[in-house]
Amino acid sequence: MTRAKTVYRCTDCGHSVPKWVGRCPSCGAWSTIQEVAPARIAGSGASIGGSAAASLTLPTSPALPISQIDPNTTRALSVGIGELDRVLGGGIVPGSVILLAGEPGVGKSTLLLEVTRRWAESGRGRALYVTGEESAGQVRLRAERTNAVSDHLYLAAESDLGTVLGHVDAVKPSLLVVDSVQTMSASGVDGVHGGVTQVRAITATLTSLAKASGVAVLLVGHVTKDGAVAGPRSLEHLVDVVLSFEGDKHSTLRMVRGVKNRFGAADEVGCFEQREDGIAEVTDPSGLFLHHRDHAAAGTAVTVGLDGKRPMLGELQALVDKSSLPSPRRAVSGLDSARVAMVLAVVSRFAYVRLHEQDVYAATVGGMRITEPAADLALALAVVSAKHDCPLPDRTVVLGEVGLAGELRRVTGLARRVAEAQRLGFSTAIVPVTPDPPKIAGMRLLAASTLRDAVKLAGLDRVGGDRG
Repeated sequence: MTRAKTVYRCTDCGHSVPKWVGRCPSCGAWSTIQEVAPARIAGSGASIGGSAAASLTLPTSPALPISQIDPNTTRALSVGIGELDRVLGGGIVPGSVILLAGEPGVGKSTLLLEVTRRWAESGRGRALYVTGEESAGQVRLRAERTNAVSDHLYLAAESDLGTVLGHVDAVKPSLLVVDSVQTMSASGVDGVHGGVTQVRAITATLTSLAKASGVAVLLVGHVTKDGAVAGPRSLEHLVDVVLSFEGDKHSTLRMVRGVKNRFGAADEVGCFEQREDGIAEVTDPSGLFLHHRDHAAAGTAVTVGLDGKRPMLGELQALVDKSSLPSPRRAVSGLDSARVAMVLAVVSRFAYVRLHEQDVYAATVGGMRITEPAADLALALAVVSAKHDCPLPDRTVVLGEVGLAGELRRVTGLARRVAEAQRLGFSTAIVPVTPDPPKIAGMRLLAASTLRDAVKLAGLDRVGGDRG
């Protein structure tokens, strides 16, 4: 019999290496490589990781053809919040585990308190909210402020996993919220409180509970300074859905993004607004990023961005003024500064707009952040419009990527973008030349192959002289 070789495995990502190393070559974590003695399967030459020999076990239920599996056991149940249902793929699936991660103070607890209240009042059973970060009185005060008090919503302030499981056995909820998984501790598990080993063991236990009992579990997770989910990467592999809750402290807008979803699309986005009385869903967020005025203003251009699969209109503004400094200033807000610098160079070279002695300020409206190349043309026309003090035509949106040779490139999802613009009252779109342009009733498409052509279509070439 061949002797089984000892293997070394990373406790964070599970990557195996033939010998011990100080740093995992896969995830880059330090001091996470541990020795694992492989065990042999009885009667075979194959080995598996573990400390005890594996033996054949008769299954409790036989394997069935996939056509005979009942799909109704994994039907999503709506939580009553349309924007959250959109990201989840229709709602919460019984027996699923959902991880919601976000920065402190962004509103995770407020949102989940509203979710549990609506779930409890929907007649689907009790909801249990377990908090390890606050006292029960603090959560009750927030529930009164956000109108989330319900007799079917149970609350427990616990940080011990065994006690939490006891609450689950006593209450028998159909929805369990744990806020947060990093504050929980499991007795008998090695590792510091909130450490990698503890978090993994707690998540694995709650996942097993969800799969065995059919209780849907919502976990709140912390994020690192880089915005990633705190804890081991295996945490994201254990759960079914990973959501990211984002928001700027200077804005009331909140975004829930799908990072992983086993029950639907993973690139959906839900929009919410933080208010004094809680968090309210925003079904039409495009209006938040547009400055409504009677007439078009010089230096502004409207574009349509795609956030996941969701088209949202955004307004770009540019200000061009003669500089008194040896090195003209470039200030950017809500845009990629490197891409702005590239677009300004292309505008100066191919739109014949001199900017080497001009201060240029570029920003988005309403705190929207646009980083996709589809907004290049809108930025370029906004700069030309500001330089010539001539506005773009009314009710016009601009879409297109600008190349370094001054050419315009096609953008993805053009039909969805144009349809969203038409729905909000826009009648003209300046777009790159497309072999099969979409036909949207009430929307006129003006196609351009170069930046210079787009400047002509916008009527900015008729302005006399460069007043640089």
